[in-house]
Amino acid sequence: MGPVRNAAKSRYGAWRLSRLGALVFAFAVVLCAGMARAQAPAPEQPLRVAVKEVPPFAERSPEGEWTGTSIALWRDVAKALELDYVFVEASLDEMIAGTSEGRYDVAVAALTVTAERERIVDFTHPFHTTGLAIAVPESAGQLSLRGLRETVFSPAFLVLIGALATIQLMVGTLVWVIERRANPEQFPAEAGPGVAAGFWWATVTMTTVGYGDKAPKTGLGRAVALIWMLAAMIILASVTASIASSLTIERLDARIRGPEDLRRFRVGVIAETTGASYLREHDIVAVPFARSEAALEALDRGEIDALVWDEPLLRGTLDSRPELDARLVPGMFQRQDYAIAVGEGSPLRESINRVLPELTRGRRFDTPSP
Repeated sequence: MGPVRNAAKSRYGAWRLSRLGALVFAFAVVLCAGMARAQAPAPEQPLRVAVKEVPPFAERSPEGEWTGTSIALWRDVAKALELDYVFVEASLDEMIAGTSEGRYDVAVAALTVTAERERIVDFTHPFHTTGLAIAVPESAGQLSLRGLRETVFSPAFLVLIGALATIQLMVGTLVWVIERRANPEQFPAEAGPGVAAGFWWATVTMTTVGYGDKAPKTGLGRAVALIWMLAAMIILASVTASIASSLTIERLDARIRGPEDLRRFRVGVIAETTGASYLREHDIVAVPFARSEAALEALDRGEIDALVWDEPLLRGTLDSRPELDARLVPGMFQRQDYAIAVGEGSPLRESINRVLPELTRGRRFDTPSP
């Protein structure tokens, strides 16, 4: 019986082990399936791409479609990486903040890489390098009506005119006193008409108009006239030189050649842009505008003397609105690097950087897409 009992025990033990193994295997399968279900990625959602209208980099067609050089670049990037996406329009601040907080996956337009922005978002390699520029009224550098008014009607100029009129009145009165008896036809004896005639004669003599309707006949009167002619030439030349000098200085001062001239003028800037940061860092007082359209209209109306913004954005906007009385000051300053923004630590950054060099080679971004 001993061998039989031992064999039965062995079979029973093997059966228990096999059953236990089956239970363990089944439990492992169920556990792995549950973990697989828990870790399975949710269906992918389209990337939310924040954009802002800044021609020629990003602009919306009348049909509502987004176009522009940056938009075209992003479409090529998305095609190369097989990305699904939707465009969402946002303000500049919202583009950066939304990308940082995860509301947007990507921000594309004309975003300048700055240290302040890099603290909250990541940027790809730059795809375009440019700089800031200044727009001024088309008539800037020419003699403006405002400058003429400030010169001709300034207190100093009015005092000068008053002094000349007083001298003319004194000389005219003196000639009238000398000529009123010998030459009553031209210088009436009555005080009112006589002084007026003398003033008229002194004025036309001083300005070298010389109508000839009045002229002294007495020797003393002619001597006074001679002295007055010589003195008037000197006085008139000095006054003319003074006025010409004032107007020339005003015209030269009205010219804006670069950022170093901005402190003397009323400057506008688009709020929260790199141009605003530049002016703030250099202690240049500027009027902030929420939208570029409002800033350009203020420049056109003469409410500001200059507008500081990114050069391609200024040029693109001015090209699209030829009715504006504005032009660009030659030259750029303060380098600007445009790049695509993604959230901090986003794997999109490396993916985009891999395809960006090939997609940007020989590509123009500061002119509208064909």
